[in-house]
Amino acid sequence: MPKNKYHTKDITNDVFLVTGGAGFIGSHIAEYLLLNGARKVKVLDNMSNGFESNLNILRQFDAFEFIQGDIRHYETCLEACENVDYVSHQAALGSVPRSIQEPVYFNDVNVGGFVNMLKAAVEQKVKTVVYASSSSVYGDDLTLPKVEHTTGNCLSPYAVTKKTNELYAEVFAGVYGLNLMGFRYFNIFGPRQDPDGPYAAVIPLFVKGIMQQTPLFINGDGEQTRDFTFVENAIQINIEGMLTDNLGAFNKVYNVAAGESFSINQLYDYCLQYLKSDWKPTYREPRAGDIRNSLADISFANNQLHYLPTVKFREGLIETIEYFKKQYA
Repeated sequence: MPKNKYHTKDITNDVFLVTGGAGFIGSHIAEYLLLNGARKVKVLDNMSNGFESNLNILRQFDAFEFIQGDIRHYETCLEACENVDYVSHQAALGSVPRSIQEPVYFNDVNVGGFVNMLKAAVEQKVKTVVYASSSSVYGDDLTLPKVEHTTGNCLSPYAVTKKTNELYAEVFAGVYGLNLMGFRYFNIFGPRQDPDGPYAAVIPLFVKGIMQQTPLFINGDGEQTRDFTFVENAIQINIEGMLTDNLGAFNKVYNVAAGESFSINQLYDYCLQYLKSDWKPTYREPRAGDIRNSLADISFANNQLHYLPTVKFREGLIETIEYFKKQYA
C-alpha cells in the first residue's frame, strides 16, 4: 500500500484507537495508520470476531498496542480512549440473519457498546470519532440509488442497531460537542474476510466453496443486487474522515460504496470465471430481513470528503480471489 495514499496531514504525533481492529475492516485501517507512521495505534477487540493472524500483521510495528476487552464494559472503553486523538469505531456484530436469532445480544454490543465508546470519547476529550453504520438502514425504501437523507423502515434487528447508532451520534454531537461521522458500508469485501461459520459473507463463502467444491447456496432467485465495495475504499473513507479539515463534514453520515451494482448470480458467475470452475450452486428460499436491491449514490461523500473509490468491484474481486487461493490452495 503506497504511503500517504489517502491523507496529507502529518500523523506522527497522533494516537489512534481502532475498535474491532483484529477484525476484517479494522485490521486494514490499523495497518494503514501504522504504515504511515502514526505515533501509536491502539486496537481494542474482544476477539469474538477478530483473528490472531490479523494481530500478527499489526504486531510487526513498534507503535502498535493491543487491548483485549469488550466495548460492553464502559471502564474498558474509558481506558482505551486515554490520550487518544482519533477513534475509528469498527467493533460490532454484523449479520442480518444472526441479529434475527439474537436481537438482545446485538443490541447489547451494537447499541450499548457504541454508547459506551461515545461517552468514553467525550470524557477523554477525543478529537474525532468515525464509526461504521450500514446500508441496512435504508430498509424497505425502494429508491435507487440510495441517498443519505432518504431511508425506509428497518427490516432486521441489525438495521435497528445501526440506525440507533446514527441517532445517538446526532445527539452526542449536539449535546456534548463531539465530532462524529458515520459511514454506511455497502457490502464491504476483500482479503482477511472470514469465509467460515454460518453467517459468513457471500464473497469469501462463494470463493472458498467453489475452490473446495463444497455445497453453496443462493438465497431466492439470485437476481437481488448489491453494491459490492472493496475494503480499500473503506480504509480511504475512514482516513479521510478522521483527518479532514472540513468542519462542515462532521456530524453527518455517508454512503461508502463503489456506486455500481451486480446481482448475486453475476457475482457467482464472475467467481466461476476467475477460478475456472463449473461448480453449481443450489437455490433456496429468500432470506428474512434482506434488502432486494442496493446501489449507492456516493456524491455526498465525494463532495465533503473527496471520497472516490480507488478499486472497483471486479478488480477487487480478483485481488480477493488471489488472496484466498493462497490461503486455501
